[in-house]
Amino acid sequence: MLPATKAMVIHYLLEHAKTLNPRTLSLRLTALRQWHCLQKFPDPTDGAEVRKTLKGIERLHGQPKRKAKTFRLEHLEGMTASLDGSEGLKAVRDRALLLVRFFGAFRRSELAALDVKHLVWEPEGVIITLPRSRTDQTGEGKIKAIPCEEGPLCPVTALRQWLSVSDIEQGSVFRGITRWGVLKSKGLNPASVNLILKTVAKDASLDFAPELSGHSLRRSLATNAHRSGASFESIKRQGGWSHDETVRGIHRRSATF
Repeated sequence: MLPATKAMVIHYLLEHAKTLNPRTLSLRLTALRQWHCLQKFPDPTDGAEVRKTLKGIERLHGQPKRKAKTFRLEHLEGMTASLDGSEGLKAVRDRALLLVRFFGAFRRSELAALDVKHLVWEPEGVIITLPRSRTDQTGEGKIKAIPCEEGPLCPVTALRQWLSVSDIEQGSVFRGITRWGVLKSKGLNPASVNLILKTVAKDASLDFAPELSGHSLRRSLATNAHRSGASFESIKRQGGWSHDETVRGIHRRSATF
């Protein structure tokens, strides 16, 4: 029942302490705080008792934050190689999708919304302008440059091949394909982008396929780039991360050994 009181908030925290992660509880308190502020009601989450209760739950039930599974370039090679023996549009699309998403460090929503008009081809590769992303809510646009690569992992070659065989000249770049191999007119659902990654990884016999998540490709790009000597700023820019600490965390993890 809203508006809530501090006593109600504390009761809620204690009731869900064993079933919900403390970070989830904290996010829900934030949402509750914002609702009360918008409605001009007193903030029931603002108080020493509430903060103390949440801190106690964190000490008792807190767990390390689960990081997205990362992989190395040889694993990406294994995934693309597993597609080489397949025929039809789906294999060509999945190859282009994986490579473009990896080297562009795209979020799944960004890739699903990618349109042909966002692409500008250059001799060195392709420049992709994102009209809007999660960290660009004002719609100023973000630019990602994807260079040509030597060897089988070239995202530019894979993207050109996909657009050629699919005859896509306008509209969504990555689209669904029916079981009969017919190309759909609408772009992929963001959830399908992750499903494609897991399916290809499973077909490549990678034992960590079930652990892959929406951020795996982005974090894997950052990890491999850091190991290859890429600068902090270039990694942050390509991934579109707004917080330095996010990139530093990836660096620390990649430098474990």
